[in-house]
Amino acid sequence: MKLFLDSSAFAKRFVEEPGSEEVEILCSQATELCLSVICVPKIISALNRRLREKTLTSRGYAQAKQHLSQDVRDTVVINLTPDVVRTSIEVLETTPVRTMDALHIASALAWGADLFASADHRQIAAAKTAGLKTRQL
Repeated sequence: MKLFLDSSAFAKRFVEEPGSEEVEILCSQATELCLSVICVPKIISALNRRLREKTLTSRGYAQAKQHLSQDVRDTVVINLTPDVVRTSIEVLETTPVRTMDALHIASALAWGADLFASADHRQIAAAKTAGLKTRQL
């Protein structure tokens, strides 16, 4: 199965929260794992927010960042190509999602994902509208 994870789903591999176990199961079932090029910066941003809010220690941040760097080596990363940007505009014009969410959806479509996973219900609805099979975490 070609699995595409958005930032909210992929982050569950590095921070224990509801849905983390399901992400691990999905990853173990996947033959290929794909991310958008925006995924890593979004996760680093979220980890830094947790660090500032003191819900993550400096050591925990360093461990999560190292694990993230290792995991990304084994993924397909979709860049922001003209086709991805064009598709993201179509998603934005037809659904009430945010810019980055539309880029995740467009990346999954460009790659031909078998399953799109996210923790964001609005993004899941938009991905379904765009024709993706989805899993909400």
